[in-house]
Amino acid sequence: MALAKKRVTLKEVAERAGVSRSAVSRTFTPGASVSDETRRRVENAAEALGYSPSVLASGLSTGRTKLIGLVSNNFRNPFYLEVFDAFTRTLQSRDLRPLLVNLSEQFDADDALAMLRQYSVDGVVVASSTLPPAFSSAFSDAGLPVVHAFARHSEIPDVNTVGIDNVACGRMAADLLMARGYGQVGFLGGPQTAASTADRQAGFLDALPAGVRAKCPVYHANDYSFQAGYAAMADIIARGVSRRAWFCGDDAISIGAKAALEASAKSVPQDVGIVGVNGMDIAAWQGIELTTFRQPLQAIVDAVVERLAQLMEDPDDAPRAIRFEPQLIDGATLRQRPKNG
Repeated sequence: MALAKKRVTLKEVAERAGVSRSAVSRTFTPGASVSDETRRRVENAAEALGYSPSVLASGLSTGRTKLIGLVSNNFRNPFYLEVFDAFTRTLQSRDLRPLLVNLSEQFDADDALAMLRQYSVDGVVVASSTLPPAFSSAFSDAGLPVVHAFARHSEIPDVNTVGIDNVACGRMAADLLMARGYGQVGFLGGPQTAASTADRQAGFLDALPAGVRAKCPVYHANDYSFQAGYAAMADIIARGVSRRAWFCGDDAISIGAKAALEASAKSVPQDVGIVGVNGMDIAAWQGIELTTFRQPLQAIVDAVVERLAQLMEDPDDAPRAIRFEPQLIDGATLRQRPKNG
């Protein structure tokens, strides 16, 4: 097995080019003053030796590390694998590098802030629908540019946010179930403390006709995962609660609920209909084909990264709330024609 080549140093490039080490450093520092002849000699020497400048080292002179803290706490939800993929690709396309922070076991903004400061990140993306706005505000208050993706929408935000209108999404789910003729419906959301769950629940109940709303049971899974959705629906079935359709405020919960219903000999959608939220790739797999409200993921990620880039240039720019509309993906977990019940 071939051994990895030894890393070429700045000193070696300087010696080959016949210039000082500071000249090499200036050559690879954007905006630094260096003559055309020196730049040519340094670049030729670097190419011949296979030298790659250190981003962290250049950050010492420019004050920019190009590191972006990517903070989340939803690692059990497959949707966030797509979120991380989209963010890492989009950041890297702008010559920025993500530093992933996993908050699955703790929610302390101070600990996350201390860690990100150790790496001198240039900005922070909080990618979570469950962390409160105050969490993102902790980074902003510390002087770090921050954008909260999938955050609760506010017309007058304290911090920059990008995401869908979850209240409107809940209303859309209610309208859809009523249009399909479901007169007996229920709500199964994620954790009660999650802003996304609260907003989707509020919009859903508000849009139901009064008589349907009065009989609509509300339940919550422990987290946004297949296992939590399965366990919650299994408990609902054990309680003897039966509904013609359920709005499950998340795809992973929806897929778990579908599996629990089918394990109890209920057919989806013939016996029970299900509609979710997110539009993750797995939801469209054969055998699942979930009817769901899709979040326009790449559009959200592009907006977050663009807004963060603006804040890195102008940290005093007032917070903005950027909102996208969810889009119905009509799968196979709701019936297509209205019926009674």
